[in-house]
Amino acid sequence: MSLWTADEIAQATGGKVVGDFAALGVSIDTRSIETGDLFVALAGVRDGHEFVAPALAKGATGSLVSQAVDGPHVLVEDTFKALEKLGEAARVRAPQVRRGAVTGSVGKTSVTQAVRAGLMLAGKAHSSVKSYNNHIGVPLTLARMPRDTERAVFEIGMNHADEITPLSRFVRPHVVAITTVGAVHVENFPDGEIGVARAKAEIFDGIEPDGVAILNADNAWFDLLADAARKAGAKVLSFGAGEACDARLIDFQPQADHAVVQARMHGQALDFPILQKGFHWGPNSMAVLLMLEALDVSLSDSLAALGSFEPLEGRGAEKTIHLAGGAFTLIDESYNANPISMIAAFKSLGARKTLGRRIVALTDMLELGEAGPQYHAGLAEALAQAGIDQVFCAGPLMKSLWDALPPTRRGGYAESAAELAPQVTRAVEPGDLVMVKGSNGSKAGAVTAALAALDVRSGKAG
Repeated sequence: MSLWTADEIAQATGGKVVGDFAALGVSIDTRSIETGDLFVALAGVRDGHEFVAPALAKGATGSLVSQAVDGPHVLVEDTFKALEKLGEAARVRAPQVRRGAVTGSVGKTSVTQAVRAGLMLAGKAHSSVKSYNNHIGVPLTLARMPRDTERAVFEIGMNHADEITPLSRFVRPHVVAITTVGAVHVENFPDGEIGVARAKAEIFDGIEPDGVAILNADNAWFDLLADAARKAGAKVLSFGAGEACDARLIDFQPQADHAVVQARMHGQALDFPILQKGFHWGPNSMAVLLMLEALDVSLSDSLAALGSFEPLEGRGAEKTIHLAGGAFTLIDESYNANPISMIAAFKSLGARKTLGRRIVALTDMLELGEAGPQYHAGLAEALAQAGIDQVFCAGPLMKSLWDALPPTRRGGYAESAAELAPQVTRAVEPGDLVMVKGSNGSKAGAVTAALAALDVRSGKAG
């Protein structure tokens, strides 16, 4: 069954069909296009119309364009607005879909993907891929939703106020979860963290009547968020460590290759294993269980999904890197970083057993505003409490942490991740536990790649 026919695309977007076709998917990027896709020519650094011919050559069956092109297409006035309309049409034509949406300062991608795993066990499911959570990614994800979908989950992100409201109104979620609120993107909010909280609360602007809001009771902004949810007509369910929580985390015990979660769900005792070993996955798993329950997924399917959900690349994925004299463990946290996730990652690393040293390679946390240097310097205490042996730092903001570290904990400093990488690769030894963490924009992945390339079994080194 096709996802969209040319006539359906034209009807949804107000466009004109030129050459009949049917699409199995929707793509905005020729690098990842698949056979049968509709290619949407968006304006970007380069005009998407330049890529229509390559898209067709790679297997696209047609394109959505705002100027005359060769090949089958639907002609519209504005391709971005047309993509939005296509997303809305996908939602409207599938009223049976029970929709969920996830936002939060940290953890939203991992929670979204864990929820997706549960939805897939329960029936025909659809979800965001990667971090498709912005003004393009959300309507694109909707436009890709098959008409026979039963349940769907969407990730919704923001950098500024007034960004979540329109995205929530696209999705019209029945269930929303806010993982937590903290000092992330605060440079874009003159009123600081409370501004971030209010921006996250915008997710209730699109919630369906009698919707469900799943909120972190351990977060300082719980009351603000709960009030906003109730004003929108939503029922509030809470997760956290408190006795009154609907999903209460009792204990989280990291093991060598998994962790054991002890919890109470609506008073029912639960003990279950998960493959995630970071302490933040204690509350994350509570949020996932509540969200899956609200999306009509059985507890058995929910626990099975959590038990098999593996850490994502850049968000806790682990690799064993073999050196000539033995192996070390590489923990890849290179995709994102902020004060909340940094401290949680240090705590998790400190709890791990290792024959060698606990080493971290850190790059700048971005979008923290004028307080950025203080946030970075403040990590020194958490590193000490976690018993981290060596700290490598890269970037102008991480210089503040480097200066705050005692000489015994200093591994090395460089102005950039690329310059730091050789220092870290020279330092690691068999038995070490090595974590790389930083904002994606500060190129922490360069350090991860350099460490992975040390593996003598990969053929990349020798």
